[in-house]
Amino acid sequence: MQPAARDDAYRVAFLTSHPIQYQAPLFRALAASPALDLTVMFLSRMPAAGYYDEGFGVRVAWDVPLLEGYRHEFLPGAGAADRRSFFRPIVHGLTRRLRAGRFDALCVMGYGHIGYLRAIAAAKILGLKVFLYGDSNLEGWQRSRATLALKRLTLPALFRMCDGLLATATPNREYYLHYGVAAQKIFFFPWTVDNDFFRRAAIAAHADRDRFRAGLGLAAGRPVILYASKLQRHKRSGDLIEAYARLAQTGGGEPHPYLLFVGDGEERAALERRARELGWNSIRFLGFRNQTELPAFFDLCDALVLVSEREGVATIVAEVMNAAKPVIVTRAAGLAHDLVAEGVNGYFVPVGDIAALADRLRMITSDPERAAAMGARSLERIAEWSYAANLRGLLAALNATVTRPS
Repeated sequence: MQPAARDDAYRVAFLTSHPIQYQAPLFRALAASPALDLTVMFLSRMPAAGYYDEGFGVRVAWDVPLLEGYRHEFLPGAGAADRRSFFRPIVHGLTRRLRAGRFDALCVMGYGHIGYLRAIAAAKILGLKVFLYGDSNLEGWQRSRATLALKRLTLPALFRMCDGLLATATPNREYYLHYGVAAQKIFFFPWTVDNDFFRRAAIAAHADRDRFRAGLGLAAGRPVILYASKLQRHKRSGDLIEAYARLAQTGGGEPHPYLLFVGDGEERAALERRARELGWNSIRFLGFRNQTELPAFFDLCDALVLVSEREGVATIVAEVMNAAKPVIVTRAAGLAHDLVAEGVNGYFVPVGDIAALADRLRMITSDPERAAAMGARSLERIAEWSYAANLRGLLAALNATVTRPS
């Protein structure tokens, strides 16, 4: 249960698609503030009891609590609970629920479902302030002319209906500005992860690192390069294998660092074929790992690599920084713009530039002191990217838009 709010607390409803492992700790943190009286409404129960993740290509049941510590409810609806699209599931009762809740504001977590759009319209009719939260950016996303024309026609009108836009990172803020949102309507509400959880878990994993390493069959003393994400084409994990191959020792021997792929997806078979062609035992495919398993890999690695051609916020970057690790990323990773400083706690590489990626891999894995120093800066930076910043941003939006009775 969430603590009792003050009598003068802002009554805020969040509307989101389904229980999500990244959002649950955020809701708990916001609900803990006496300045907010928070209710979270879900369009679907997916994936509270598990679901098939098309990106990973496996059935997923998250091993962290999704519904604890905050007031929540599932909106009535119809249709399959384990499939989502713009029109599914069909929900009803939005206007009635918003009216009954006597909310000051509604925060809608995206606009990719008709229920979100209906909720925005209903909230405006009822006189609620509306805030929109999302992770859209302009980096690397190729759209058809028809799609871009539709966006230019509809998004400015949608954003005008909102009283505030909650920017999750700098590229998201630039996205809103691109579509005509006034700067004063944009409030910083970063895409955060549960820093405390990942930091504590990484520290606990460190004490058991040697046993964990041995269990994976990794020899002591060799650096570890980590990829931890879905194995999908747009993430270009094949580029990582090709860059890694350039680290081969004289005579074609396998590179000194290990390369670990944590995750699953459509590209796994092709990546495994390429690894077999190289004939080395230093590339490992470890499959999908759940939330509580990841910190041990974060602690083990010397650097995380994510070289997508398009990406949303790249949550994994924030997670691994809590284990004091440097990162190598492309600028398509939304959070990286704010969290990565070139040469300080990581490196940016151009999409598809295998030579540059190999060079950065070599720089980090050949110099343990450099990697440790960069990792320490990662830990310092991520400490500022916290749920406290979310609370400040939301309260700033509420204070700027909601008129309280005198």
